Amino acid sequence: MKTRIKDNLASIEKRITAACAHSGRSRDEVQLLLATKTVDADRIKIAIEEGYPLIGENKVQELRDKYEGIGTDNCTRHFIGHLQTNKIKDILKYGVTCIESIDRISVVEKLQQLLERDNRTIDVLIQVNTSDEDSKFGVAPEAAIEFIKEVATYDRLHIKGLMTIGLFSAEEKLVRPCFKILKKVQQEAIALQLPNVEMKELSMGMSHDLEIAIEEGATIVRVGTAIFGERIYPDSYYWDEQKSIK
Repeated sequence: MKTRIKDNLASIEKRITAACAHSGRSRDEVQLLLATKTVDADRIKIAIEEGYPLIGENKVQELRDKYEGIGTDNCTRHFIGHLQTNKIKDILKYGVTCIESIDRISVVEKLQQLLERDNRTIDVLIQVNTSDEDSKFGVAPEAAIEFIKEVATYDRLHIKGLMTIGLFSAEEKLVRPCFKILKKVQQEAIALQLPNVEMKELSMGMSHDLEIAIEEGATIVRVGTAIFGERIYPDSYYWDEQKSIK
């Protein structure tokens, strides 16, 4: 198991390095986030020990269950899944430093309330639905700037950039536009020079399309399958959720 994960990490590292070189970017500009859905703590720790400390969970229950097994000082935790308001307390309790999936003011208001109570702040990314799929969460691209402006007024949330889940397709011509849209929103937001908005990060690209994402400006690529192997559950278990969930 350890050898396989190390070999997979080496392969992903080569892909990221090559994509950066092809795009005229420095390797240091792109972080590898370990997408650890359904991955147990022991396997995650192998990847962390290999020098990849940024991990992202999709489910609050998994975040909680793995918290002690992984440790608290050797990694940085992002939350990358759809966030329900009644689970926000756990997000703050179990060491998350950045929520990449902000797309509703109800979540923002609850976060602000709890962060004020605890006298702390948190980094966030705004999730944009660049594939225009009903099954995916995220703010519509045409509504993203106004949403960013509104979130920026909540001082306990520090906007660091944007996140998107691109179209699940093997066709580059279908995938690339998703990443171009996110880059366009980023540039529009930067031009406004909004207070409390940094817009440094673009979290986009996964195992199957990370090269395209890096070419289009990704600063965080989220990779799970290509490192830890195929999972029992399909991606739809994590991404295609009921829109009625609050």
